[in-house]
Amino acid sequence: MRILIVDDHPVMRFGVRQLIERHWPQATIAEAASLAEALEQVRASPWDLAVLDLSLPDTSGVEGLVQLRRAAPTTRVLMLSMHDEAAYAARALQLGAAGYLTKEHAIKELVVAIERVLNDQRYISADLAVRLADLLSAEAPARRLHETLSAQEYRVMLLIAAGLSASEIAKTMHLSVKTVGTYRSRIIDKTGLAGTAEIARYCVANDLVDSD
Repeated sequence: MRILIVDDHPVMRFGVRQLIERHWPQATIAEAASLAEALEQVRASPWDLAVLDLSLPDTSGVEGLVQLRRAAPTTRVLMLSMHDEAAYAARALQLGAAGYLTKEHAIKELVVAIERVLNDQRYISADLAVRLADLLSAEAPARRLHETLSAQEYRVMLLIAAGLSASEIAKTMHLSVKTVGTYRSRIIDKTGLAGTAEIARYCVANDLVDSD
């Protein structure tokens, strides 16, 4: 069994590695601190499982998942995240993740999650299961993508669609460029819209901005 741990926090990587080694002492384990390092690993050799942090320094979570799945389509991906919002889990599963585990519950659930995923089953953190079921319930009213955003995220989305640069948005909203980048990453994570062009097309299609 070959498992790749992708997380920018050394302490988290160490903890995950210890749990895996305790239960699967014969497993081959490697670590990556960024998406770039992870892509190098999966292109160099095959892996049964990647435990992937949603928030990496060189990408937003779902973008990282998409790139990893594209580079290694046979590698199962178990997302490990600080975010306990059902929308994040739902989007990750839609994009091909085999499981979604919150870091808060990683210690007590990681082994079970890995076993399930390696047996080609999906796994969701217990604390997220009910909320995810509610979100995906056929009886629940369908929400358009932008309705999952906070007020600030929604405003940034509209300004991106209007063609403003990060610095222009920062000036307009009296924010730092870094904060604008954080909002942009959250928008992509929550909606799955892959970049400025898709955000603009979505906003025009849903009459959120003028098409002119």
